[in-house]
Amino acid sequence: MCRWIWFLAVLIGVTPLSAQRGTGGGQWSTYGGDVGSTKYSPLDQVNADNFSNLEIVWRWQTADNFLSKSVSGGEWWSNRKDIFADLQADDPDRWRARQEPLIRNLKATPLMVHGRLFLNTPIAIGAAIDARSGETLWLYNPKSYESGTTTMTVIWNQRGVAYWSDGAQERVYWGTGDGYLLSVDAETGRPSKDFRAGGRVDLMAGLPRANRGENDYLGALLYSMQSPPIVVRDVVITGASIADRRITKEAIPGWIRGWDARTGALRWVFRTVPRPGDEGVDTWQDGSWEYSGNVNVWSMMSGDDELGYVYLPTGTATNDFYGGHRLGDNLYSESLVCVNVETGEKVWHYQFVHHGLWDYDLPAAPNLIDITVGGKTIKAVAQVTKQGMVYVFDRVTGEPVWPIEERPVSQEGMPGDVLAPTQPFPTRPAPFEPLGVAIDDLVDFTPELRAMAVEAVKPFKIGPLYTPPSLAVPGGTQGTIMRPSAGGGANWSGAAVDPETGWLYVPSHTALSVINFYTPDPAEGGTLRYTHGGRGSQPQMPDGLPLFKPPYSRMTAIDLNSGEHVWMQAIGDGDEIRNHPKLRGLDLPPLGGDLYTGPLLTKTLLIQGQTTVGQDQAADGGISRLVARDKVTGRVVGEVPLPMQARGTPMTYELDGRQYIVLTLTGAVPELVALALPK
Repeated sequence: MCRWIWFLAVLIGVTPLSAQRGTGGGQWSTYGGDVGSTKYSPLDQVNADNFSNLEIVWRWQTADNFLSKSVSGGEWWSNRKDIFADLQADDPDRWRARQEPLIRNLKATPLMVHGRLFLNTPIAIGAAIDARSGETLWLYNPKSYESGTTTMTVIWNQRGVAYWSDGAQERVYWGTGDGYLLSVDAETGRPSKDFRAGGRVDLMAGLPRANRGENDYLGALLYSMQSPPIVVRDVVITGASIADRRITKEAIPGWIRGWDARTGALRWVFRTVPRPGDEGVDTWQDGSWEYSGNVNVWSMMSGDDELGYVYLPTGTATNDFYGGHRLGDNLYSESLVCVNVETGEKVWHYQFVHHGLWDYDLPAAPNLIDITVGGKTIKAVAQVTKQGMVYVFDRVTGEPVWPIEERPVSQEGMPGDVLAPTQPFPTRPAPFEPLGVAIDDLVDFTPELRAMAVEAVKPFKIGPLYTPPSLAVPGGTQGTIMRPSAGGGANWSGAAVDPETGWLYVPSHTALSVINFYTPDPAEGGTLRYTHGGRGSQPQMPDGLPLFKPPYSRMTAIDLNSGEHVWMQAIGDGDEIRNHPKLRGLDLPPLGGDLYTGPLLTKTLLIQGQTTVGQDQAADGGISRLVARDKVTGRVVGEVPLPMQARGTPMTYELDGRQYIVLTLTGAVPELVALALPK
């Protein structure tokens, strides 16, 4: 059958409902295009035939580089330099970042509403930009960097903003590195006077153990907001980033809250770490709910305006890799929680990891998509995970679309811990990443390479997914190899879904982690029996050779109507590996390994930024380009060179009959760039 006839048959055979249709009117009004996080636009002016003709039509630089920035905590950090002398020598960027902001990490996906782009910069400066010309319309600087280094990163970090309008007024909302929710007038950038205290809400107020200005043991703030809020039915919903590189069992809980979009009044609180009287408190044994924290939504959220539901992808409880201080399943950690946006009451939930020990946070907004399974139309929600699996539910009831099996897992955990006996595995779709480590997973391009790889993993514990972290023993095992790594698999760039076909597209990364444990010093405030960090062994192949079989980054297309994988393609050809002296002349498949952005879907194309590392280029040591794939086959149909590394997920919009594609680039002076076809 002709490929295009087959694709037409797919379109005719799937009859989605109208609730999740991607963007409309040529605009892009939320982070994921629509509140269902489809990342889909029906625009088709840019197509396979002309994609490579795209050119940069304007470039916008952040104001961050041109500000004088002072950071609280720099003196504190310098006074402790004797304690952290090893870190100063090993990681000078981290040392320097404690005293001055590093602002290269421009990765927000902008919104476009009525000819204006809205985004925030790494140090939380809000900006409006003319969508035709790239001219700055307004800036609002909350000076949050003056409070200290933002949580969990040495490089300042913001992923975007939210927009709301009731037809009479328009507002833009975003969070700050020091834990405030801001509201400004979309036309002027001035703080909304009638939104709480002069346009801001203190997100730390009312949270247990949240003390403004308190730092973690490495000098970073404990609490910040780095991902955009979501607005559903006049309610602004906020998550937070909370430090999880901890030496204490006590931490701030990541409660989710809904705020009135007009007044900033608190509408509701959903306690992700429950308290007495809440459902799930019995899953925190020995009263560990009282001091445990995190279980936050640090990434993006999704919603359904029609149903009035919000979907919350939560993270791991404190401590990420040691659970001896929080025995039990620990609801609602590593769960997808559906709540009523009007009341905050839970509608349903599903926990993906019981008593999590692998930092397998739910890393991205779930994708809402209407699918047809066995002749039945289902309002579905699909959640991609760091583990490399997709879980698909009826988003109204929470019932799995396909069975999810509780399977026995290893019980050989850390001293003092009690592991969950089973973990949930979806029967469909199949994983999009390899799960765990076995000898057969190791590189086998040649017998010599296989022998090297076997030798590299000998000092480590290996096993299937959910093999527990373990202590390094002198002269014995050097810890457990986790695969996927604590970074995933999938991460915050997430997936995209096509409302025309019900297909999901997820980029992912194949990597490993080995968690090294130590007992923190009580004199430094440590209250944990074990925490992670410090130095330790990692499996190493000689001369930078790969340890595992390829591909090392990939894009997978999955038909959510059937649960079947449609295609998988490597992201990048892997030239740096392919040209290794020990590999030259071998007939190798595409190896992947490119850095990548999140996906953007249009009527006919799958678009993302890619950077091939290890090649010579003036900016950032890699060759970056915007790449388009055929949605049906995954075949690359066009590329456009970019001046710096692509960082943020691209978006698209149409103005005056012209389609633009916009994304952020990282470099010494980060930029937002717009591409369009020549006039």
